[in-house]
Amino acid sequence: MLNLYLLRHGETEFSRGDRFCGDIDAPLTPAGLRMGERFADAYGDLAWRAIVTSTRRRTITTAEPLAARVSVRIRRDARLDEMFFGEWQGLTKREAAVRDPVRYGQWRQDPTIGPPAGESPFAVSARAIAAVDDLRAQYASGNVLIVSHKTVLRLLLCRLLNIDLQRYRDGEWPTGGVSLLELAPCHAVARLVADDRYLLPETRGNFVGEQLAGRGESDPDFVDDDPAGGDGAGDLDVASDQGVDAMTGGVGGAIDPVGGA
Repeated sequence: MLNLYLLRHGETEFSRGDRFCGDIDAPLTPAGLRMGERFADAYGDLAWRAIVTSTRRRTITTAEPLAARVSVRIRRDARLDEMFFGEWQGLTKREAAVRDPVRYGQWRQDPTIGPPAGESPFAVSARAIAAVDDLRAQYASGNVLIVSHKTVLRLLLCRLLNIDLQRYRDGEWPTGGVSLLELAPCHAVARLVADDRYLLPETRGNFVGEQLAGRGESDPDFVDDDPAGGDGAGDLDVASDQGVDAMTGGVGGAIDPVGGA
C-alpha cells in the first residue's frame, strides 16, 4: 500500500490577497515558512521514501524543513506546477469578472472551462496524474509526499477517487492543508482530506491569512477556483476511510530527480 500525502504549499501574498497566482513564482510569507516547519514537526517521524514538489519556490520552500529533517532529497516535477491562468494571472476574481464578464461567467458556471489564454483543467489533470502514475510505478508501498498547488491537488483528488472533474472546485483546500490517500493497484482510500489541524495551537484564522480574505468576499457569484485564493465550502463528499475505485491510467517510469533541497 502506497501512502500518498498531498500537501498544499504554505501561505503567499497571493493567497493572502485572494489572487490568481498560477505560474508566478511567488515566495512564502513568514507565516508560510512557519507552515513548512510545522509540517516537518508533525510528520518528521515518518519514514519517507520520496518528496516531490512542483518547480515553484513556494512548494520547494514548504518541503525543505521536512526534507532536511529526514534527509530525503527533493525532486521537482513540472507536471505538478499550478494551472496557468493566462490573462487572469495576478488578478482577484472580482478584477477578472470586471475585465471579462462574459468569459468569467462561463468559467464560473462550468468548472471545466479554463481561463482565457490559460490552461484547461483537463490538461492540468492529465499532466498531474501522469506524475502520480510514475510515482506509483516506482513505489508500491511506503510514504510519498507531493507538495503542489490548490487547483492541481483538487484535480488530483478527483482523478484518484474517481470523482467527476466538474466537481473539483467543491472541495476546501487551505494553504498548508494535507490529504492522505492509500493507493492500492486498483483502488484508493481517503484517510485525510485537506487537513490543517497540525497547524494548531496557532489559530488557523490568524495563521492562514487567505481565510480572512476569502470570507470578506461575500458575493455568492464569486466562486472559489483560485489556487491562491480563499477556501470554499464543501468536502467533495469524500468521507474518511471511504474506499473509492481509482481511475485507471497509464503507468510510466519513475520521475528522474531534478534538483534538491
